[in-house]
Amino acid sequence: MGKSLYKDKGGYAVKINIYYGGRGMMDDPTLFVINKIQGVFQELNVNVERYNLYELKNSITTLPQTLKDVDGIILATTVEWYGIGGYMQQFLDACWLYGDKEKIAKIYMSPIVMATTYGEREAKLNLRVAWEILGGLPCTGICGYISDTALLEMNDDYIRLIERKAENMYRTINQRVTCFPASNQAVKQKVAVSKNFDLTPQETEQLSHYVSDDDYVQRQKEDLQELASMFRGMMGGKDSSDDTLFIRKLEQNFKPQAGFKGRYKINIEGSRKPLVILVDGGNLQCVYQDIDKADVEIQMKEDTMNTIIAGHMTFQRAFMGGEMTMKGDFRILRTLDQIFIFNQ
Repeated sequence: MGKSLYKDKGGYAVKINIYYGGRGMMDDPTLFVINKIQGVFQELNVNVERYNLYELKNSITTLPQTLKDVDGIILATTVEWYGIGGYMQQFLDACWLYGDKEKIAKIYMSPIVMATTYGEREAKLNLRVAWEILGGLPCTGICGYISDTALLEMNDDYIRLIERKAENMYRTINQRVTCFPASNQAVKQKVAVSKNFDLTPQETEQLSHYVSDDDYVQRQKEDLQELASMFRGMMGGKDSSDDTLFIRKLEQNFKPQAGFKGRYKINIEGSRKPLVILVDGGNLQCVYQDIDKADVEIQMKEDTMNTIIAGHMTFQRAFMGGEMTMKGDFRILRTLDQIFIFNQ
């Protein structure tokens, strides 16, 4: 492999960023592969910069800014149980929301996916499709199943294969190899267009900074809640936390289950405090207050809660239909429909 085979166009050094979406474990085969690729690029006088997403998880939304001056990127991740992993998905989401699509359209992307379980080909395809939908240019990548990183490190054939793949990546990026249009680009233009807020690239960059600032986001939420309360007062409305309708309906339709105990926390949109339901056998307590621990925490709109207490929908149906979200013990969630039976 000689540098003379790959002259940089226009006399400038090619720049390639590597975004690693794994967990950084020592035995991660993806780390071995991208280390080898990075070594090949450095021999070819490529300007390489690597971003370990697990180290930057609190600022992933700002990373699309790092795409501004690159010729190509590598999206590298490890399939440990299913899919491309949360960090890589967050990065791609940030590119969709805050990335400069005009710049992305000129960037080649090579997917690197090593798996310790089934699914490396599907993950590699997902990365390619995601980048095409973003408008970028795909190029050759690497995927494989490696159960033990030591087998990869000691196999000279695998190492030579990685090096050849790295050379091909460099050649594609440096020579700006033409790519055929992809059909998912046409689909994106028709049905997958993101909301247009008419933001300049500078405004989008600033927005991504705000989104990554947890303190700023929390302040905005508090300001919105304060404004909502103020407008309810101006309109003569009554705050949901003062409304006893839900409590009265729950108490009237309570059907005790012997030996059952449960703590429910229901966050109803528009209420300043969650509705807490405490059940201990035949004892029921319903109150608007915040608690730290609950067996089941529910999020829903006020209209959904009204539909449930009117007997038109059960809690479980609301969850299965996407009308509400929950976290906690699903068995205890199902019991809600046994201890509260609302008749039409």
